[in-house]
Amino acid sequence: MSGNTETDLSKELFLLEPEALNACVSCGLCLPYCPTYRVTGDERMSPRGRIALMRSAGTNEFHPTDEWIHSMDTCVQCRGCETACPSAVPFGELMSDTKKALASVRKLPLAVRIGLSILNKPLLLAGATFLIGTLQKLGFMRNSPYIPSGVPLLRRKFKTTYSSVEPVLFTGCVMEAWTPWVHDAALKTLDFFGVNVAISGKRVGCCGALHEHSGLRSVSVKMAENVIDGIPTTGPVLVNSAGCGAMLKEYGKLLGTEEAKRFSERVFDVHEWIAENYQLPKRTEKKERVVIQDPCHLRHVQNSHQYVREVLSPLVEIIELPDEGLCCGAGGAFSVSQKELSTEIRKLKSIALTEVTTEGEKYRVVSANPGCVTHLQAAGFEIKHPLEVVAEYLNQISESDEMDRF
Repeated sequence: MSGNTETDLSKELFLLEPEALNACVSCGLCLPYCPTYRVTGDERMSPRGRIALMRSAGTNEFHPTDEWIHSMDTCVQCRGCETACPSAVPFGELMSDTKKALASVRKLPLAVRIGLSILNKPLLLAGATFLIGTLQKLGFMRNSPYIPSGVPLLRRKFKTTYSSVEPVLFTGCVMEAWTPWVHDAALKTLDFFGVNVAISGKRVGCCGALHEHSGLRSVSVKMAENVIDGIPTTGPVLVNSAGCGAMLKEYGKLLGTEEAKRFSERVFDVHEWIAENYQLPKRTEKKERVVIQDPCHLRHVQNSHQYVREVLSPLVEIIELPDEGLCCGAGGAFSVSQKELSTEIRKLKSIALTEVTTEGEKYRVVSANPGCVTHLQAAGFEIKHPLEVVAEYLNQISESDEMDRF
């Protein structure tokens, strides 16, 4: 790294909030909840180790070594440490600002840059999805995140005109291209309760979460502004992707405007909104046993994971994992930029999933985030979005009602 680059990086890192850095008392309670520390045992791969390195950036002797940069690059940004921290250290904000500083002085890996560049280009994303999914079906690209093949490039249109107070389902970019049936399941569930809902659609597009996690602050700000401008209503904004929901709820902090703060106050995870307003009819026959895998940004950022259980509990018997919400290793672009670490972290999740499996009986797993779903599917697990399970049950109710008419 050149001298000028070192100086630029130092200036960026000097802006880290000293009060936030000093809130960490190095107690170590975060260590069991940090996936990178769990698989490496390396303090530099832990929250308190990374904070110690961030503090060193505030000294005149600071020189960003490759080791220093690697420590920051390898953070999954799962924010499990925030849930465990008794001092309420805002680690997510510190890491986000550090990533921004790093992105200003060097380029991201090529594969990550290409991926991020197409997220807000719907036709290009749909084409790339179809191509990669087909190649995977033919046996190629086995080590890349699983992408369902055969996703249609053209789908039936949903309502995209908004009233002033009715809910809008945020459809984003990756879910629209990779798992559009999850949106169908969400709309079917909302329709069951008589909710007239529109979708944000391709015009609104990407929320900017992966760009913010990669340090591309100026890009994520523009995407946030586009989303807010593209959903000009006063009604609820419902999100069925944990990562997108966490990002939309933090637009107020990201932009710092009153408009953005008001928008974030209207954002709800779809399970959260359903659980607070409705309840599904209880299933009377024997319930299927389903394992819940909590996405980090639903559990640790939104603190809304309990609503998935409230929505599902009338329909299925819930099985909890014994890992207290440890990250699965997907981490947005992390599975691409840090493939080896991501795979090692996923092994821990695989162990937890295996532990709850009764001999001779295989359970389905549900997870409310597309990154978790595709990452775990690549390891051979059958993963569904929770609302897919709900939609299956609602189909059974509809079929039963039809039979009762004859």
